[in-house]
Amino acid sequence: MKHRKPTLDRREAVAEILKRRGDALVVAGLGAPCWDTAAAGEHPLNFYTWGGMGGAAMIGLGLALAQPRRRVLVITGDGEMLMGLGALATIGVQQPRNLAVIVMDNEHYGETGMQQTHTRLGVDLAGIARAAGFRAGGTIYSAAQLKTWLPRLCRQPGPVFAAIKVTTQPAPLVLPVRDGTALKLRFREALLGAKALE
Repeated sequence: MKHRKPTLDRREAVAEILKRRGDALVVAGLGAPCWDTAAAGEHPLNFYTWGGMGGAAMIGLGLALAQPRRRVLVITGDGEMLMGLGALATIGVQQPRNLAVIVMDNEHYGETGMQQTHTRLGVDLAGIARAAGFRAGGTIYSAAQLKTWLPRLCRQPGPVFAAIKVTTQPAPLVLPVRDGTALKLRFREALLGAKALE
């Protein structure tokens, strides 16, 4: 199998997705997905996982089941998703119609020294998602493909999965709030109203 080199800019891809978020709830996986999400526009309905490696998709599933009328977008990385592959099976079984899992796949562990991940060596995350029961799953290599996928990610009945092949080009850090309690309370209030904090 010939390897296709990633060409998309991760920051631009996340910004394109979040332009269309509407009132969607967004869970950002640790590291660069947090920074990319914050760079696209700070929002009280962004939930940044910071150091919770392997948990982003399951947090998204919990939100999707608890808030079935709201779209939930999980934006995470390939290393984080590889650590939590069991989440894809659980999501496939639960079949949340309002959930999309988006992996910014640069084929490297960006937080630990840029070692290659298994996706660089042929592991097909979208194929795993489809086999687990996702209604749609694909790998995006170009801006044209991303444009085609945007309505699916934001509106198509899920669960939907997309691996977006992005470069390892570094981007400036845009650091959102790092206090986990403050993030939780902000998100909860934005979602449920001030009474939720009483």
